[in-house]
Amino acid sequence: MACVSLLSSADCKACTSAIISADRNPYGRPILWKHRDTSAIDNKVEYVPAAAGEFAYVALFNASDKYLKEAWIGMNEAGFAVMNTASYNIKDDKVSSKKMDKEGIVMTKALKTCRSVDDFARLLETLPRPMGVEANFGVIDATGNGAYFETNNHSFKRYDLKDAENGVLVRTNYSHSGRPNEGFGFVREANACHLLKPFAENGDITPELLTEEVSRSFYHDMNKRDYSSGADRWVIDQDFIPRYKSTATVAIEGCRPVSSFSEATPAMIKDQYIMWTGLGYPPCSEIRGVRCSADGVDRDLRGILPNGHAPLSDSAKEMRDKVFPIHKGNGDKYIDMDALYNNEGTGFADKLKAVNKNIYKSEREKRDGQNK
Repeated sequence: MACVSLLSSADCKACTSAIISADRNPYGRPILWKHRDTSAIDNKVEYVPAAAGEFAYVALFNASDKYLKEAWIGMNEAGFAVMNTASYNIKDDKVSSKKMDKEGIVMTKALKTCRSVDDFARLLETLPRPMGVEANFGVIDATGNGAYFETNNHSFKRYDLKDAENGVLVRTNYSHSGRPNEGFGFVREANACHLLKPFAENGDITPELLTEEVSRSFYHDMNKRDYSSGADRWVIDQDFIPRYKSTATVAIEGCRPVSSFSEATPAMIKDQYIMWTGLGYPPCSEIRGVRCSADGVDRDLRGILPNGHAPLSDSAKEMRDKVFPIHKGNGDKYIDMDALYNNEGTGFADKLKAVNKNIYKSEREKRDGQNK
């Protein structure tokens, strides 16, 4: 029963993520990417104005989070951004499950108070123990620094982006500092590394590569095969980056690194940072560019519908139901690949990639003009 419980928990709280250094992006900007997997299928994006002594921020929340207590990826007006993936091999105590799952609360506090990667390290050092977390936290700041913090209830191990061999760090649902051969997401990590490697070598990793290619890819590293371009119509949903419980793809593209945090004013961050966001099942997601300002969140991303639902999240969920059309037995394990990709180019992913290409172009021109 304990094994079944653990597997169920991992299935409900998984993610694939990456941190990209500025020199691996053709626009010279670091990227923080999270492909979210969770049983909280309905997500929204909201702006939170600054309280006294705190920073304003914008973040992804569960639709049910009426009071915006738990951020799952976001950025603040100082240029600090944070996200997480659940880990399943670094908890080393018997703290009960009732006292766990505080990652969203920690990230909300970080968005309110942190300006730098080092600030986040100090936050983790000062939080009361046990912290109630078992996670890989990923962060970037306006100077171009980035790091993963593999964190349990009492300690953390830091992995700095500057030490990454190819300027890319990837994490799924185990910690590299944790117990060997435990955890989840080994194949998904290999998938992401395979897909990103040639672009990292050429310094050409962009947010659209992450949201439009990696989050929509059905490459399986164990089989060395991309199932989206094969002849099989019905594909088993196992160890791909997009999963039945995938609920968002978000790539936060920062500014060109500044030499001093004093340069990272709220006005500059509003102008230069973009949180490229696709709600719902990522192969069916329509992207929007989010800015850190009161008017920076597209209405279709906000929780304006009953129960805090966002229009684009609901739209993607309707499409996902057609991608997984079998509603008996283990039907939710079978992907109708023709609904996503087909020779006529009429699949959901086919059509949305064309739509999103124009959205990226338009938003980037607003930020950069006609030039890179």
